[in-house]
Amino acid sequence: MKFDLVVLTDHRYVAPKEKTPYIQNVLQEDQLVLDALQSQGLNVVRKAWDDPDFDWSNTKYALFRTTWDYFDRYAEFSLWLEKASKQTQFINSKELIYWNIDKHYLQDLSNAGVTIPKTVFVEKSSETTLANAIAKAKSEYGFTADTYILKPCVSGAARHTYKIGRDEVNNHESIFKALVGNEAMMLQEFQGNIVSEGEISMMVFNGEFTHAVLKIAKPGDFRVQDDFGGTVHGYEPSQEQIAFAKSVVHAAPELPIYARVDIFKDNDGNWALAELEIFEPELWFRLNQSAAHTMAKAIKNKFFT
Repeated sequence: MKFDLVVLTDHRYVAPKEKTPYIQNVLQEDQLVLDALQSQGLNVVRKAWDDPDFDWSNTKYALFRTTWDYFDRYAEFSLWLEKASKQTQFINSKELIYWNIDKHYLQDLSNAGVTIPKTVFVEKSSETTLANAIAKAKSEYGFTADTYILKPCVSGAARHTYKIGRDEVNNHESIFKALVGNEAMMLQEFQGNIVSEGEISMMVFNGEFTHAVLKIAKPGDFRVQDDFGGTVHGYEPSQEQIAFAKSVVHAAPELPIYARVDIFKDNDGNWALAELEIFEPELWFRLNQSAAHTMAKAIKNKFFT
């Protein structure tokens, strides 16, 4: 059977035996996307990206939604991505996905004028120590904070993310060495306002803003993800915040059909980009169901007219 579009998910969410609140949210989000696409007259189905029995040439397009095991299986996923890209087309595009998977994209956006946290990239197999990387950050990149965030360039759900105080650097040297031996890492200034004020996620579809949420870390933590006890709240952004989010998506190599722009007030008091998610972001359609139809219409108008 031929499909117009396949909505991609993680195999754990295809027919889960246990439906926790988290999994129920995943299923609801994907169903809202399916319903919206079907309302546009498209023939769609939902599949795990690693489904061994599906022929990817049987769909015109594939839409990444809840493929949230990819960063734990990155080598396997990369092989699949390359193979599937020869059989079908992706929304967003393959080129945009490859650009966005690796957080080196932040440097590209910074070069395009987007404010990001002060960041030093430490490449895989680098011989530097954490102490030396921090010294370089201070001397060459203007770090002034005494607390740092260390995280991988390819990651999700705060995997291998560490908050490191000035007095804790030596204790993290072995962890740093092991991580850099396997993958590129990024060192950033700790942003206190994310903890005190939260992080705002802005949903933008083909350049059109639809809705936003405010993510707040649980007391005593710095990670806003709900995996770590963070909470999500409806949020009405200012026109300044909406304009900033739109400027970010327009600074990407091509305008994404769907994007989540995570912003915060940085240590200097400026709005800054935490992440631009255009691969498989959570988009909180359950908080604004009309946004799923906004995305579906954008897909229909761009690819099926």
